Amino acid sequence: MHLLVIGVFRFFGKVFILDFAVKLMKPLKPSMKENKRYLLVRGRNLKENVEKAILEFVGKLGMSKTGLAWIKEDIISINREAVDSVRASLVIYPEKIEVVKVSGTLRGLRG
Repeated sequence: MHLLVIGVFRFFGKVFILDFAVKLMKPLKPSMKENKRYLLVRGRNLKENVEKAILEFVGKLGMSKTGLAWIKEDIISINREAVDSVRASLVIYPEKIEVVKVSGTLRGLRG
């Protein structure tokens, strides 16, 4: 799918006409999208400690592969393939951080 853009402008009394095609990006197929898992965690200073724990255990590259995102104070969203490494990093961290529940949907965490 292309979108044709036409522009007309004046420059020092001369008229210029521009036309060019812009290729629009197609949306990703559902099979290509990143699958997320939601973790309900408990502990102190969660924002600071969870990020430190994951960074110390799996490093910068592993941290980027987890796709960590905060949904609420006690709920994090991570990539499905990184669930085991995130849980392991939270277990071995000196501060007590507990994973209460893991779910594929936010509704599943609250139920």
